[in-house]
Amino acid sequence: MRTRIIAITAGFAVIIGLGVWAALAPGAEHEIGSYATGLRGRTPSQIHNLVLACRRINGTVVMPGQVFSFNRTVGPWTADVGYEKAPVSYDGELIRSWGGGVCQASSTLYNAALLAGLDVIERHRHHWPARYAPLGRDAAVAYSDIDLKFKNNLTDTIRITAQIRGETLVFRMMSRYKPGYSVQVDTEIRSVTKPGEIVQDRTAAGRGRWKLVNRGHPGFYVVTYRRFIYPNETRRQLLSQDEYPAMNRVMRIAER
Repeated sequence: MRTRIIAITAGFAVIIGLGVWAALAPGAEHEIGSYATGLRGRTPSQIHNLVLACRRINGTVVMPGQVFSFNRTVGPWTADVGYEKAPVSYDGELIRSWGGGVCQASSTLYNAALLAGLDVIERHRHHWPARYAPLGRDAAVAYSDIDLKFKNNLTDTIRITAQIRGETLVFRMMSRYKPGYSVQVDTEIRSVTKPGEIVQDRTAAGRGRWKLVNRGHPGFYVVTYRRFIYPNETRRQLLSQDEYPAMNRVMRIAER
């Protein structure tokens, strides 16, 4: 399988928000958190858009106490900077819009930040569950008012790397900081709502055959926690409580 890598592994990276270069000693860093999502089933335009977003993020250094903003780092995903129209969820409907696919980058990065133990300042769920992330662990973005933000609450810098290897997108948090804990994220499904069924063109019953328009899917209420596991204790943190509505199943009478 052919591998495409877009990570930059040089020993220098740009500090966001500052017009200078930050020297990072090669070999001094190690991974403090990472997460991967699959690209199988994504359209070429969605992959194109998320690659553009990843290139903007890759190599970004976040200083101690600094807040990372996905929208500020990536910028608007518009045609003039190379983005294409691709399927995107908008107000509960799947439409084609500029930058479709960018949310997979934000969701993957969100999970890497969680596993690195960083403080999440802003995160939003999608209207419908995202196929590429577990329930309660997606992060929707829309320029410029729906953002993903997290703070470097550690005592050393963090460098973010993005890679696409075959059909996998990987974000890694690299730092010289050595945490004295491990991190685990848990999602509890508290309730499931069955989808309803809508039958279109009832008056045509018996004059044609049934056609499935939308399979629908159940709704979920989920609670997501993060656990910091120390040698002698475990601390649990509530991250989010998300309610994804059910999508109705839609049937239609097709003409003979």
